[in-house]
Amino acid sequence: MTRAAILLAAGLGTRMRSALPKAMHPIAGRPMLRHLIAACEGVFDRVVVVAGPGMPALERAAAPHATVIQHDRLGTGHAALQAAPLLEGMEGDVAVLYADNPLITAATLRRLLEARERADLALLAMRPADPARYGRVLPHEDGGVSRIVEWKDATEAERAVGLCNVGVICAAAGNLFAWLRALTNSNAAGEYYLTDTVAAARAAGFRAVAVEADEAECRGINSRLELAAAEAAVQARLREAAMANGATLIRPESVTLCFDTVLGQDVTIGPDVVFGPGVTVEDEVEIRSFSHLEGCTVRRGATIGPFARLRPGTEIGPRAHVGNFVELKATTLGEGAKANHLSYIGDATIGPATNIGAGTITCNYDGFAKHRTTVGRGVFIGSNATLVAPLTLGDGAFVAAGSTITAPVAPDAMAFGRARQEQKPGLAAAFRDQRTPAKKEQP
Repeated sequence: MTRAAILLAAGLGTRMRSALPKAMHPIAGRPMLRHLIAACEGVFDRVVVVAGPGMPALERAAAPHATVIQHDRLGTGHAALQAAPLLEGMEGDVAVLYADNPLITAATLRRLLEARERADLALLAMRPADPARYGRVLPHEDGGVSRIVEWKDATEAERAVGLCNVGVICAAAGNLFAWLRALTNSNAAGEYYLTDTVAAARAAGFRAVAVEADEAECRGINSRLELAAAEAAVQARLREAAMANGATLIRPESVTLCFDTVLGQDVTIGPDVVFGPGVTVEDEVEIRSFSHLEGCTVRRGATIGPFARLRPGTEIGPRAHVGNFVELKATTLGEGAKANHLSYIGDATIGPATNIGAGTITCNYDGFAKHRTTVGRGVFIGSNATLVAPLTLGDGAFVAAGSTITAPVAPDAMAFGRARQEQKPGLAAAFRDQRTPAKKEQP
């Protein structure tokens, strides 16, 4: 039997004070919407995202799942109903979720579906430490739920109820869409509330139940402050998982992980390391303090940092070394190769056991296009070398310090690309004698 999820993502998020749709604000490197989609993909057969008009970026983020547009923002019940044409006639359950509740897990969604098997409608609820302005879940004499009341419509007695609405409901598709079509907007906001489906179900003789979930998982995100709190919660979860899988984080609270960071066993991460999207770190790697990694792979036993930057398309080979203030972009650094100091290596292939001297740079951009540098095995590149791409250096080549290399270097050849040194005997002493009186006259 098909199970579907409707994700409500049409909100503008005015409290975010942003041109970006609320559901597109990132947590741990991916939009809130994608966090929720990932949880749903493990539970539901179909996902439909309800977007607002003029949200092309959100529609792209929802792909390959279907998107429908809520052209008139008439409330959450109206928003959910926009998905009806895509799901009409299906036999199975439909859950409605909010994209600004991105931390709900697949395990909780499975519990919701299990509860739906015992009742006609199931909803998620929580008991937050501070109920604040959450809608309240009111009990029924049969042990289930009678209705949900929004805070602004609640009496003082109803506001005293500690069980709060998360906003997620689940019911059979036919029932859900019938209840949605029967909603009215006779409330303080003049909107069609999704939460009113509970009372509609009860009025028709159906039973509703609540599934309690952890507050940290159910938090809604409506402001930058709440976004920061959610980021902290997700980071804590990611760090805990990394350490449980065998990585050492020397000062865990200072390490920033991404939703897809992969850390192997016996990896050591120093303080203040940042991982962007798309990073895989194999076993026995050490990443030292203040390094930044994004879109790269670090093979077994390599050492990175401190103060290193690995940009997208980079692969660091086994037991290779990348040292302080070294930046690599779209580069393969071969097994055992070293770039230990103050270098930029971009669009390059560096062979095994090659040494990149301090201050070396690859000139990979000519103002119009990028070009590659290919360096063979066991090459020695002296300090302050400039490698002008496109360029090939053969195995065992040697580049003298301070050279600018513009032509290919044959295997085992030594290349010099600098002006001839000249020496003028006695000129240094004459220069000092000339300049010393002038220096003494300065105030």
